Amino acid sequence: MELDATELTPVINRLKRAQGQLSAVTRMLEEGRDCKDVVTQLAAVSKALDRAGFLIIATGLQQCLTQEDNAMDKKELEQLFLSLA
Repeated sequence: MELDATELTPVINRLKRAQGQLSAVTRMLEEGRDCKDVVTQLAAVSKALDRAGFLIIATGLQQCLTQEDNAMDKKELEQLFLSLA
């Protein structure tokens, strides 16, 4: 199944934001910043990646439901969801 590129703009934006947050975590560690601040920023990165993954799955699921030729079986959909758990 190929995802519609026009629907991926929000995903790309989330991933770019997560990339910036991850760079901030690295920089914070190199600067010896407070553990609480580093963990808070790392949690934000993790949440951004999770949201991007769920958005990709939701977009794919929507396409599967509307286009018969892109259909995925129940097992494949379950594996996609579990990969983010």
